[in-house]
Amino acid sequence: DMVSFTGSTRAGTLISKNAADTLKRVHLELGGKGANLVFADADDKAIKRGVLHMMNNSGQSCNAPSRMLVQRPIYEKAVETAAEVASAVTVGSAHEAGKHIGPVVNEVQFNKIQALIEKGIAEGARLVAGGPGRPEGFNRGFYVRPTVFADVNNEMTIAREEIFGPVLTMIPFDTEEEAIAIANDTVYGLTNYVQTQDGARANRLARHLRSGMVEMNGKPRSPGAPFGGMKQSGNGREGGTWGIEDFLEVKAVSGWAAE
Repeated sequence: DMVSFTGSTRAGTLISKNAADTLKRVHLELGGKGANLVFADADDKAIKRGVLHMMNNSGQSCNAPSRMLVQRPIYEKAVETAAEVASAVTVGSAHEAGKHIGPVVNEVQFNKIQALIEKGIAEGARLVAGGPGRPEGFNRGFYVRPTVFADVNNEMTIAREEIFGPVLTMIPFDTEEEAIAIANDTVYGLTNYVQTQDGARANRLARHLRSGMVEMNGKPRSPGAPFGGMKQSGNGREGGTWGIEDFLEVKAVSGWAAE
């Protein structure tokens, strides 16, 4: 009666097509290209928090804040901070103790990430941390250098495709309206992030950002909050009441007898 799937948008599309022949309902949690909107009044830990969030799990999270949009008055300082934070992220084997990120899942993904890093350089983005190749000290394995690109725009491949690796793109903006337009200019709509001390602005952004989830000022979703996206990020929810209802069918019964 139903297929539930978590994975790539490409695989989710194929599942939907195959399910159509038998009219199966499809519940999908797919890719993302989350925007992290950092305004000039954001708290002083916002940039570091955003970079580290992006690098978690070697960037292999569908809800990673992979596009950092920074208001122009603090943009260059943010780029400097992001480069420092990313350069300090340690890469190591899963067998090693301590805080570090490990390899990406397989060779196919490693090669895809490397190609996209090269594409970013070729298309004119400013490389401020990391880059192609393995981290220093590694001559094998699917280890990726924590990478940050600045001066990115939404026409660049690295701003549009889900990289699914430890690669952050930084995009400057001037106005709230421009930030919303950039954030929404994507086929994905899973999670967006907002960093501002202006409560009214944060609420406006939460309404206008086209994503299934919006997290503001480092506050995670509450327990039981629904997880899921819009557009090509999927069409179902997990968690809470909404997550249960997606797996249920409504049945109307008349004449129910007392037992």
